[in-house]
Amino acid sequence: MNSSVNQILIPIDFSDQAIIALDQSYNLAKFYNAELTLLYVIDEGSTVNRIFSKPIDEDEFRKEIEEKLHGLGAEVSKKHGVKVNTLIAKGHIYDKILEVADMISAKMIVMGTNGTVGLKKRFIGSNALRVVKESKCPVVTIKGKHPREGCKNIVLPIDLSKESREKVDSAIELGKLYGATIRVVSVLYTLDEFVVNRLTRQMDQVKNFIKKAGVKCTAEMIKTTRGNETLSHAIVDYSTKVDADLIVIMTQQEGEITPLFIGSTAQGIINHSEIPVMSIVPTIKRDIEFAPY
Repeated sequence: MNSSVNQILIPIDFSDQAIIALDQSYNLAKFYNAELTLLYVIDEGSTVNRIFSKPIDEDEFRKEIEEKLHGLGAEVSKKHGVKVNTLIAKGHIYDKILEVADMISAKMIVMGTNGTVGLKKRFIGSNALRVVKESKCPVVTIKGKHPREGCKNIVLPIDLSKESREKVDSAIELGKLYGATIRVVSVLYTLDEFVVNRLTRQMDQVKNFIKKAGVKCTAEMIKTTRGNETLSHAIVDYSTKVDADLIVIMTQQEGEITPLFIGSTAQGIINHSEIPVMSIVPTIKRDIEFAPY
């Protein structure tokens, strides 16, 4: 594995959702001139392997996983023309995903999640949520079963906090890759004229910045009542309405950059969205207004 080459990490457990995530990574690999690294984690807390029909010992299990993983990697490489690396690790799933991402300096992690069922709602799985919380690189979580080929609409939620350039730059990169339209959206929960004017100016600044980068962009304000849960639902509902293919969010808001923290609105979007979500954690405590750009 060449550590000087961009790497996109794909955790693989051979589930349908993991294969869907893998399918979404080919164009990203070509755009970023990246290799794909497929990672299977043998969960040290589990002695039962459900992908094989009969019990086998650990050495035999690892050998069969290696064969299965190499076969998948060879198939992907031949069919899509991207270099594929394969790795097997043993430990807690989220720990090993994060460890390998750091080891290979991953450009991003793309992972499918089947989610867990609670209170009659299907939420993102705990391993995926831990990865989103702690990853140093962007994480794309894919919970929905039917993501489209390519990407036509990218939703970029903003508010009155200073927007990190990392988030917008990532959206622009993807907009250029797919020829997509970035749909900037703000949720308005007050009729206060001062707030409305500030939010309108912020949206215009972001929209103009994106257009100057050569990417199509729209901006829209949607109204709802106050509350983080309501905000996340409003953004997911809007994304569904505009037939979005991806939502790009920051997991931490200004002034909230602390270890293992994820904003409640961000977590709500990740949990409730059947549309893939790219989560970005600010790498430095530096948020910049768009006006000087």
